[in-house]
Amino acid sequence: MAEATLSLRNRTRDPLPGFRLALFSTLLWIGLIVALPLAALVLRPWQEGLSAMTTALHDGRMFAALRVSFLTAFLAALINVPVGLLLTWTLVRVRLPGRRIVDALIDLPFAIPTAVTGITLATLYGPQGWLGKPLAHLGISIAYSTAGIVVALMFVGLPFIVRSVEPVLRGLPPEQEEAAGLLGASSWQTVWRVVLPSLLPATVSGFGLAFARGIGEYGSVIFIAGNQPFRTEIAPLLVVVRLQEFDYAGATSIAFILLVASMLCLASVAMLRRRVARGLISGVN
Repeated sequence: MAEATLSLRNRTRDPLPGFRLALFSTLLWIGLIVALPLAALVLRPWQEGLSAMTTALHDGRMFAALRVSFLTAFLAALINVPVGLLLTWTLVRVRLPGRRIVDALIDLPFAIPTAVTGITLATLYGPQGWLGKPLAHLGISIAYSTAGIVVALMFVGLPFIVRSVEPVLRGLPPEQEEAAGLLGASSWQTVWRVVLPSLLPATVSGFGLAFARGIGEYGSVIFIAGNQPFRTEIAPLLVVVRLQEFDYAGATSIAFILLVASMLCLASVAMLRRRVARGLISGVN
């Protein structure tokens, strides 16, 4: 009895072999890689007093760049939601030839350098590009405009939607959809009342991840955006511009404001996801 109690106590103290060492290493690594750079970013704008931050808060170009970054990231993530849901449904439920190739291509934005993505999109949608030239005849301009930024962010953000929804859809029994059909529900009723509610929390998470990635995206955007101040200039590019002007205080001030705004947006998305999940749980109960 005493040996069993001692064994249970040891398991309670150390749930994993080397748990304390692993925990210490994890906290140290997170502190050096995440917490320390963020602390430096938060403290740097205040080292020269309030002047740098006051100047940044009166910079109309900065607010225009923030508006472009947040608006295009929101639009790209929003457009990616129905596209990502349809693509995920096809990959999980439909046995199409070449499905594994398409599944692998979805992860391509994770691996390909962002600058390569930007150059490719600028070439494709440019005035003489394969898609840009026929679109120009229709009066539609993608490259060097806000639409180009949205296209680049859609390419970058689509995997976040698909990979967030895919495991949930795989775990959703097809028998539920078949039962809804047997009970007389139409295809649209099955989608709206059976499938989409179960996928909603994962969809919100994917939207938040795609939106956050879009806010800070740089390499894939600058080649297709045109980078015109007050029109198509994104906030990360303005930080680089300030650094090239040796305005380090201005650059860190913009980066700090971008960080705060991004964290507020992510917190809002996380709160929305929790409310959606709680609504589903209470609905089930």
